[in-house]
Parts: sequence; structure tokens; C-alpha cells
Amino acid sequence: MRGLANSVQIAIGAFGLGLLIGTAGAYGKLYGGPVVRDLMEIYTTVVRAVPELVLILLLYYAGTDLINRALEAAGYTRIDINGLMAGIIVLGFVQGAYATEVIRGAILAIPQGQIEAARAYGMAPGKMLRRITLPAMLPFAIPGLANLWLIATKDTALLAVVGFNELTLETRQAAGATKAYFTFFVAAGVLYLLLTLFSNVIIGRIERWARRGMPEIAEGGS
Repeated sequence: MRGLANSVQIAIGAFGLGLLIGTAGAYGKLYGGPVVRDLMEIYTTVVRAVPELVLILLLYYAGTDLINRALEAAGYTRIDINGLMAGIIVLGFVQGAYATEVIRGAILAIPQGQIEAARAYGMAPGKMLRRITLPAMLPFAIPGLANLWLIATKDTALLAVVGFNELTLETRQAAGATKAYFTFFVAAGVLYLLLTLFSNVIIGRIERWARRGMPEIAEGGS
């Protein structure tokens, strides 16, 4: 249960950071200048091309080393980065690339007449983002973001390779100490399943709230 709590904390933090990065990245790709668009394209392409385990190892070890080297060069002492914070930043960076594409697609799905009307009224970009773009894109973005949340809960298991005590590492240690491998790993699988089922309930409610006032989608054809 301690490992599950750590996994949930990392997943929530990484998903939230990924949303922030994804929103900024989507706007950069759609409305930024040529340099910004190229940088966002490189970021999303590299992150989606390189295996997540390799990225985690690279960012966790090389990233922390670069930070400490920069601090030493500036005359500061080296710091010991908290494992929880490092896990959130690393997974959030990975999540941000996928969230960028999800949010970009959702923005493109908004009827352009709404955006043009807001511009015609002279609405500031920040206000247009809050009042028009985000509410209108939410129903289109939720399915993709829901998948990213579920991926985030499972990707926390990859942090076991850097020694962070999330659910998988705690399970492996308990199983190794007791030799009850089947019991502990089945228990871990059940915990992941319960987390997914609970997440699906919450996501379903959020999706119904986001789609309020919109026509219902018929299931199946007649």
C-alpha cells in the first residue's frame, strides 16, 4: 500500500505536469513562430521515438548530473534531488509530448467559427484560451487524456529501475523477502486493476460533465 501511494502521487504529479507542457506545446505548434514550431516538433518526435525506459534512465541520471554540474559551475554546492520530484519531472516530460498531440488534435476539432468570432470581438489570447478554446476542446481531448492518465499509472513501474519505491519495486522486495512471489505480484496486479477501474469511473463522470449540452452519441447503428 505504501508503494501504491507513491505510484499514485507520481502519476498525479506527472499527469498534471504533462498537461501543462502539452497545453503549451500544442499552442506552440499551432500558433507559435517557425522556431517554436520546429522545437516542439523535435520534442514530440524524439520523446515518442525513444523507448520510455531509455528516456527515464537518461533524464534521471544524465539530467540530475547536468543540473549539479551547472550548479557547481555557478559556484553552488551539489544537491540531492528528491526521488519523488525527480520521478514526477521525468514522467511529466514524457507525458507532455503525448499530451501535446492530444491537445493539438482537440483544438483542431473545435469549429473554427467559434475562434474567429472570439477574434472578431477582439478577445485577448489568454481570455480566448480560458473562455473558448479550453471548454470547447475538452470533450474532444478527454478520451486521449484518459488514456494518458492510465499510461501514467502504469509507467510509474518503470521508476523501479532507478530505485524509487513505487508499487512494483515494493512488491518485488516483499516477494523476494518472503519468497511468496505469486501472492505479492497477484496482489500488485489487483491494485493496478482497482486503480484503473476507479479511474474509469471518475473519467466517465468528467466526460459526461464536459459533454453537457452536446448531443448524445448513439451506440451502434440501426
